[in-house]
Amino acid sequence: MVFGRLCAAPGLPCAQADLDHVASVVIRSGTSFGKGMKILPTPRRQGMFAVYAFCREVDDIADGDTQVADPAAALAEWHSRVDYLFEGETRNALDRVLVATIVRFGLKAKDFHDVIDGMIMDCGDPIVAPDEKTFDLYCDRVASAVGRLSVCVFGDTSDAARKVAFHLGRALQITNILRDISEDAARGRLYLPSELLERFNVPSSPAEALYAHGLNPLCHVLARRAQDHFRDAQIAMHGCAKNAMRPARMMAASYLPILAALIKRGWKNPENPPKISKSWRAARALIAYVK
Repeated sequence: MVFGRLCAAPGLPCAQADLDHVASVVIRSGTSFGKGMKILPTPRRQGMFAVYAFCREVDDIADGDTQVADPAAALAEWHSRVDYLFEGETRNALDRVLVATIVRFGLKAKDFHDVIDGMIMDCGDPIVAPDEKTFDLYCDRVASAVGRLSVCVFGDTSDAARKVAFHLGRALQITNILRDISEDAARGRLYLPSELLERFNVPSSPAEALYAHGLNPLCHVLARRAQDHFRDAQIAMHGCAKNAMRPARMMAASYLPILAALIKRGWKNPENPPKISKSWRAARALIAYVK
């Protein structure tokens, strides 16, 4: 693997053009992710940008936002591409920064493969009323696997850090599912577990489930599950390196107000957006940063 001009500032041993390309993916996404990662030292920030760019690319393939004829085949190709990365073979800027990140922070191939498998689950026929086992597997692949990659880049590879990834990933993903029920239904998707749908007499049809009488109590059960995962993630953080968990604490602090607002609004009219104070979210994140 040949690198071009090395960046002058301390960071990953990559050509500045490659680092700039990966950073541009984060900037184009329009999310607050880039700003949130500014708290990290340069090499860790660059590593997180690479992980984000990888996730963004496979997610866009799954969502049909890229010009590929066969999304499933393109995601399968990413499985092979990950194997090549762990052998040190690269084909473009993202690959080169990913290899530097993998080597520097000891990332595991399985976690990349798990993320890809999560995208494959969302590719093709929409997910509708998965059973509890599939629901948990989906949350693990699309969220907790990303967490497992992230905590390594943050600077903690301990079992406690992997527990943080396990619980925080599920907490964030369940919150996303509860927030996006109406939007997902419009796309023919219903991520709510089939066992809960049956328990609360909610139809498995996405359109019909939106206004079923049992949707509100069902979602409150899932919300309590998310709260439990947030709590367990915070407990696991006590066994981790404090500085390494700072981004995770900030992410949890940013999402908890979303979950609280959803619980307050309820799910009798899930198309109504919850009222979330941006200033309160910012304050929570700041508190988490200085803790």
